[in-house]
Amino acid sequence: MGGETKFHPYTAKSKRKQAAGDAAPAAPVGATVVAQFKSPEGEVCGPPLNLPADVNPEQLALLLNNLLQNEDPLPYSFLVDDTEITQNLHVDIIQGLQRSTEDLVTILYRPQAVFRVRSVTRCSSSLTGHTEAILSVCFSPDGTQLATGSGDTTVRIWDLATETPQFTLEGHKNWVQIVAWSPDCQILASGSMDSTIRLWNPKTGKPIGDALRAHSQVITSISWEPMHLNENCNRFASASRDGTVRIWDATLRKVLMTLSGHTGPVMCVKWGGDGLIYSASRDKTIKVWESTQGKLVRSLEGHAHWVNHLALSTDFILRTGPYDHTGSTFPDRSTAHAAATKRYNAATANGTRKERLASCSDDFTIFLWEPSTGKKPITRMTGHQQPVTHLSFSPDGRTIASASFDKSIKLWDAEKGVFISTLRGHVGAVFQVCWSSDSRQVLSGSRDSTLKTWDLKTKKLKIELPGHADEVYSVDWSPAGDKVASGGKDKVLKIWKH
Repeated sequence: MGGETKFHPYTAKSKRKQAAGDAAPAAPVGATVVAQFKSPEGEVCGPPLNLPADVNPEQLALLLNNLLQNEDPLPYSFLVDDTEITQNLHVDIIQGLQRSTEDLVTILYRPQAVFRVRSVTRCSSSLTGHTEAILSVCFSPDGTQLATGSGDTTVRIWDLATETPQFTLEGHKNWVQIVAWSPDCQILASGSMDSTIRLWNPKTGKPIGDALRAHSQVITSISWEPMHLNENCNRFASASRDGTVRIWDATLRKVLMTLSGHTGPVMCVKWGGDGLIYSASRDKTIKVWESTQGKLVRSLEGHAHWVNHLALSTDFILRTGPYDHTGSTFPDRSTAHAAATKRYNAATANGTRKERLASCSDDFTIFLWEPSTGKKPITRMTGHQQPVTHLSFSPDGRTIASASFDKSIKLWDAEKGVFISTLRGHVGAVFQVCWSSDSRQVLSGSRDSTLKTWDLKTKKLKIELPGHADEVYSVDWSPAGDKVASGGKDKVLKIWKH
């Protein structure tokens, strides 16, 4: 940010100086700048305009909405050379970037989410029931139910309307580290350290048949096939420490394909929106498979240590499928499938915006890839000083948040992989990060027993949420943005609201 001094011991004083000197950098009376609006896709919008140098973002939005002939005005953010205009054109660009008023300035505009997610500020429920640590929390795609997996070998489903326990699912013989909802919310899959996967009916809490046995070691990750690719929502991929990925048919309850090729435990699997499956392993590679015959498409190499986690730029849209923040319901599968396809096409600009993959590793780095086009990384992102354990793309696909054992969260531009900012405040390792559905806030859960929400615009701590008695292992933000759930070592599930 322009003029901000990092780690300066006299911030209060320097702020005062700035305030006193604020009159100096005001734009000269009558100064103008010739500017041209450009869309994220690179299309020019309208003719070059002669704008007053002190034009602010609100005025630019007014102007752009007129140019684009939007019936309802939409919110936009404006950037010049990757610098956002926050005060006005003169302060941020002419002075901040030392640009001449003679130059033609190209202003990149980005549409923002029309709805706003309110910040969660209080714990509305502390739900007991699990007798060991909670290892994973996950909202259903439609946001009506919540599932938790625990060290007590059970899975629990919670009713979010009343914030009460709904079902306890018993059957696993060891810790349940993974819970994953099918895109149509009809099946909940759980993966355990007992090497089995179990399927449950979340509406009744009953098991769907017996355990699925094929892996020989701990289940580390489960990912369902996105709804826009398969309206029956019956296929999912599972990863295990046995080094394989298996593709299952949930209705036939059998393995369709086994993807073997990794020489170490597979820690994460993702089923992408273009029909590719991505797997990350402790053999330091990421493998890309096609999902119809299970062929290996390419191997992505570059990490110098274990690959811990993968995130896709399409994650949010794949997770929510047909369900948006309005709480829509669908009479049958085909209308839901059509809605999911429409949302996916809108999010990927009908396939012109390629799916990005980000991987994080114990080598302290993050790599950004475009796996459909090649095996060379777009960029390598460095800056963390400890293993990077988790990362997450914002729902609009523009920003990546990464969590590390170095107690910080870092924000990166998802287009070029450029570093944006470090969010400091946790005093213990950060285990997980996730986003609000409007891409304006980041949520983190840490070993220091707190959750924190961070504001993407100010790059500062928004709200601290203390309350857990011990380490927070897993956090999730509901797809509609109205609730946050967290669980950890103190065995208590907490629901947070505005």
